[in-house]
Amino acid sequence: MADNSLGLLQERIDSVIKGKQSAVKMALVTLLGRGHLLIEDVPGVGKTTLAFTLAKATNCSFQRIQFTSDLLPTDIIGVSIYNPDAKSFEFKEGPIFANIVLADEINRTSPKTQSALLEAMNERRVSVDRKTYTLPEPFMVIATQNPTEYHGTFPLPESQIDRFMMHLKLGYPETGYEKQALLGQSSLEFLENMQPVITGDEILRMQEEVDYVKVDNSLLDYLLDVITATRKNGKIRLGASTRGAQFLLKAAKANAYYEGRDYIVPDDIRNLAPTVLAHRLILKARTSIADAEEIMREILERIPVPV
Repeated sequence: MADNSLGLLQERIDSVIKGKQSAVKMALVTLLGRGHLLIEDVPGVGKTTLAFTLAKATNCSFQRIQFTSDLLPTDIIGVSIYNPDAKSFEFKEGPIFANIVLADEINRTSPKTQSALLEAMNERRVSVDRKTYTLPEPFMVIATQNPTEYHGTFPLPESQIDRFMMHLKLGYPETGYEKQALLGQSSLEFLENMQPVITGDEILRMQEEVDYVKVDNSLLDYLLDVITATRKNGKIRLGASTRGAQFLLKAAKANAYYEGRDYIVPDDIRNLAPTVLAHRLILKARTSIADAEEIMREILERIPVPV
C-alpha cells in the first residue's frame, strides 16, 4: 500500500465492516480518485455504516442527509435568509457543505431534489441566488439506495447516476462475520469512540499524488477500446459516456496508487471496469445491474490485453 496512513484507514474501517475488504478498498479508491460512491443493496447490510465509518476514520467534516419524499433542494444546498439588522440576505449553508456527505436512501426523494446534488457532485460548488459557493476539499458524496423494486423509491435519472464513479453492492455478510456482529460490540457504540487515523490534508496530498500516476499510451488505447465496445454491443442501447472513460482512468490510477505503484497496469482497468461502467449502461432489455456487470465481463473477455 502506498501510504501507511492509508493502510491504517483500511484496517480501521475493516474492524467495523467485517468481511467486506473488497468493498472497503473500492470506497477508498473512489476517495483517492476524487469520485463519489453509490451503494445499493437491501436494508440492513451495512451501507450507512460503511459511509459513517469512512467519515469517522478521517479527520474530516461529515454530514448525513436522510432523503425523504418531502425533502426540498434548499434542505440540501442551503437558503438565503433576510437579516433585518444588516438589511441584506445572508446565505445559510446546507449539509452539502462538508468533506464527506452521506446521502442516505437517495432514491426515497423526488427527482427535483435529487438533481440538487448534480452541480455539487460535478463541479464541487453550488449556485444560490446568482451567487456561487465553493464546497470544502476534499469533497465526497456517498449515496445509499434501496433496490428500485422497493416501495416508495424514485429511480435515479441517468444524468445523476453518471456522476458516481463507482456502484457497489455489499451483499449479506458470511455466517462467521454475522455471528461476530451479533455477539460483539454494536457498530454504533464502537463508532462513537472511534479516533481518526488520517487528516483531510493527507487525503488531499494523496489525491494530488494519484494525478501523477503514469499511464502508458497502449493502456489509454485499451481503455478506449473498452469504452467503444460498450457503444457497439448489441445488448446495450446506450454505452459508456466520456465521463465514464474519465472516471475509469481516475479509478485505475487510484487503484495503482493504493497498491503502491506509480504506474497503471492492464488489470487496473480490467478489474475496475465493471464497477465503474456497468451502472452507466442502458441495456435494451429491462434488467438489473448484475446483468450489466456480466455484459461488461463478456466485453472485457473479447478485447486483447496489451502486453
